[in-house]
Amino acid sequence: SGSSGGTMASDSEAQRALQYEQTLMYGRYTQDLGTFAKDEAARLRLQEGDSPRPCRPSELLEYTQGRCAPCRVCALQCQRFLISKVGEDWVFLILLGLVMALVSWAMDFAIATCLQAQKWMYGGLDTNVLLQYMAWVTYPTVLITFSAGFTQILAPQAVGSGIPEMKTILRGVVLKEYLTLKTFVAKVIGLTCALGSGMPLGKEGPFVHIASMCAALLSRFLSLFGGFYENEARNIEMLAAACAVGVGCCFAAPIGGVLFSIEVTSTFFAVRNYWRGFFAATFSAFIFRVLAVWNKDEETITALFKTRFRLDFPFDLQELPAFAVIGIASGFGGALFVYLNRKIVQFMRRQKTINRFLMKKRLLFPALVTLIISTLTFPPGFGQFMAGQLTQKDTLVTLFDNQTWAKQGLSDEFEYLGILEAWRHPRSNVFVTLVVFILMKFWMSALATTIPVPCGAFMPVFIIGAAFGRLVGESMAAWFPDGIHTDSNIYRIVPGGYAVVGAAALSGAVTHTVSTAVIVFELTGQISHILPVMIAVILANAVAQSLQPSLYDSIIRIKKLPYLPELGWGHHEKYNVRVEDIMVRDIHYVTLNCKYRDLQQVLHSTKMKNLPLVESAESMILLGSIERAQVGALLSNQLSPHRRLLTLRQKVLSEDGHRLSDASIRFQISTETSSGTPARPALRKPLKPALKRVSSSPADSPPAGTTDHSGIALKSLFCANPTAEPTEVR
Repeated sequence: SGSSGGTMASDSEAQRALQYEQTLMYGRYTQDLGTFAKDEAARLRLQEGDSPRPCRPSELLEYTQGRCAPCRVCALQCQRFLISKVGEDWVFLILLGLVMALVSWAMDFAIATCLQAQKWMYGGLDTNVLLQYMAWVTYPTVLITFSAGFTQILAPQAVGSGIPEMKTILRGVVLKEYLTLKTFVAKVIGLTCALGSGMPLGKEGPFVHIASMCAALLSRFLSLFGGFYENEARNIEMLAAACAVGVGCCFAAPIGGVLFSIEVTSTFFAVRNYWRGFFAATFSAFIFRVLAVWNKDEETITALFKTRFRLDFPFDLQELPAFAVIGIASGFGGALFVYLNRKIVQFMRRQKTINRFLMKKRLLFPALVTLIISTLTFPPGFGQFMAGQLTQKDTLVTLFDNQTWAKQGLSDEFEYLGILEAWRHPRSNVFVTLVVFILMKFWMSALATTIPVPCGAFMPVFIIGAAFGRLVGESMAAWFPDGIHTDSNIYRIVPGGYAVVGAAALSGAVTHTVSTAVIVFELTGQISHILPVMIAVILANAVAQSLQPSLYDSIIRIKKLPYLPELGWGHHEKYNVRVEDIMVRDIHYVTLNCKYRDLQQVLHSTKMKNLPLVESAESMILLGSIERAQVGALLSNQLSPHRRLLTLRQKVLSEDGHRLSDASIRFQISTETSSGTPARPALRKPLKPALKRVSSSPADSPPAGTTDHSGIALKSLFCANPTAEPTEVR
């Protein structure tokens, strides 16, 4: 026993020594390999030094003559250097950011012009209310109808937000016509008209789609300079950066744009794309704001909706419960918005009579919705109770105002100036106006986002959340007119801070993102309310995610896009479900060497659009899939009359009586020329030609020259060589 124990110990020590030697061998191998590479490179350099100097390329010879020959040669080399550098990522990202900044600024200018024209028409007809109503209603109806018709004719893929489609594309699914020039033009023009109408629609989602299309088009253009832009993995990385550019140039918020794009479009994010997103989004936001300064819209580069909250004491700790209430209520409100939006779409689809009528009159639904919303927002009418004359930008500016509009519910204690006059009504206070605004805009936005035009939902939800926060802030200011600070110093409550918290919370609840907090900070230019904003956004997400999917996942389900969403709360038991528990086992498939009869049987027994192709019925190794229509087309081509005539010609021209091996497996096509029997009547379907089995025995084989022995292999349907390995029909 002692000797055996000593032997086992020595064996274990030998194994450890062997493992140690293997690790040392691996280390020496890698070190020697590096040394060998250095020595080899040095040897090659010495050989190049000994060799004679190569001649100038032939294309440089014409530049080496004349007085300015060195300058021309240098210019040509610089040109080649720049063309080679076009492939660098930073060049592509700069071009992407520049183009998107120009597109965003041009669209904002066109939208502002359209809205100003509506105000001019409305103000010029102040002597007649009926004419004012006609102008107020007709203008947006015409723009929305044009947007819907133009988009439907040019590129129906441009309808909607675009973020659901980008989520699907970044998962590796190819969606046809979603990243083309035609869709880009339809999206830009349609979105400009839709937002210029004044409807409660947003531009953030469509801009993500526009930036992605711009990146795809730039890749195609720059592929002329080299093949590196044809790499699919590289294009996916550039699309991920483009999503950040879309949000960054829309709100001039590069940091929030990158984080929002990651949360919205990606489940797994490659860290190597992080700098690409920040670089392109920052450059795009910078150019976007520089253009505003150049157009004299701004004096310098500032925040888009700059606020002036006090910094020494922005809020009291005792106000945190109010901010938490805003977050919880926004969570329920966001889930309700997603639910209402989905139910409106499902109602329109399930009502077959309405659906059939609207399919025939495609422009009637957007025109009708626009007419209803415009009528309700008419300022002399019901719109006077909901600040109907304000645009979305003016509404957000007034809601972020740092003054208290009303105290103790009395509206005459604050002097309304400028655009703030829209919130004042002689027969009601500001609380009634805010409540009516929230309720009306809530269902209007949920309905308007179902119109078949390029539009988003982020901005309308953002404004509704700001209005709700403003309502809570005004209530707190009326409840505590002197503030709630207990020390000798008096700090009044700032309702504008509550509006900022509400905007971030509701938009975060609808989109299931936390980065809306960062977007709010960059939009307002102040970070003083970072703690209440984060508390409200996290609580809103916790409530909304437990009730409904995000708005983008809801649209994915409605459109039935090939996307697998994340499991929500309360569904953790589904993580234990295996694929074999839900997979279909008795599926029809095509083997690599299957017979013609088997293939016909598969086509007749199933209606699947794609057929799996396996190596054999025994191994069941999946080789790929083939579309049903493609199989039919290939069979029709193989058994077409043209193919028969070609076979007959080959038989006549063949003098050596060449025939395939009797052991081979083949098809024989019966024709009137090759056999004495009359041909079967022609059938309508090309997949049912007259076929006859050829016996594999020599006795049953017809003599040479009397029958056609051209075999057609099933492999030729899936391979490039049509004459390889013929198959037998049984």
